[in-house]
Amino acid sequence: MPDFSPPPAHEIRYLSQAERDASLARALSDWPGNTDLWVYGYGSLIWNPEFDHAEQRLGTLRGHHRALCLWSRINRGTPEKPGLVFGLDRGGSCRGMAFRIRSQVVPQSFEALWRREMSTGAYHPRWLRCDTEHGPVKALAFVIDRSGSGYVKGLPDSETLDIISRAHGRYGPCVDYVVQTHEALCLAGIRDSRLARLADRLQERLQAPTSRQSFTLESSIPFLDN
Repeated sequence: MPDFSPPPAHEIRYLSQAERDASLARALSDWPGNTDLWVYGYGSLIWNPEFDHAEQRLGTLRGHHRALCLWSRINRGTPEKPGLVFGLDRGGSCRGMAFRIRSQVVPQSFEALWRREMSTGAYHPRWLRCDTEHGPVKALAFVIDRSGSGYVKGLPDSETLDIISRAHGRYGPCVDYVVQTHEALCLAGIRDSRLARLADRLQERLQAPTSRQSFTLESSIPFLDN
């Protein structure tokens, strides 16, 4: 029988400031400094981007899909009882939101974005084609590092439900994070059938109303994917 236990907590490694700076510098190495840049959101960035943006568009990435594939040991869980958060995993496609960031605020916006998303280096920042209603753009997306200790795949639905239902971290219950993402996708007109089924089963299990009041309250709370 497969073992879906998370890796030991001591395997968590945080990037140093120098490592984060180097990662950001690599991502921006081809940026001339005077053009706007796009960032692709597929999870909490959709409902809580935390950066000023001049424009947002619905967009589709090919070759990756949205998945609860990253253990969360701080923000939506603990080292003893980690939760799950979203990553872009290999295969399929993903419907999400592309945000255009003005060139004048790219340095500070991306520095804050790196603090939020790259604290453990769980993602590979990638510039990927994103198809929007006004044509394709190249957007920065955070793709899961499949070799990292935080990566998880192949969880049965029953195990996923159990993990999400019991996990609670610094920014609240894991179930709120998952349901908020589902609700944000619905508000944007994005249908993720697997997530919708999962959210319905979570709400049934917890006897929660379809519309959660915590959405508005928690949408202003910073979020880190680890």
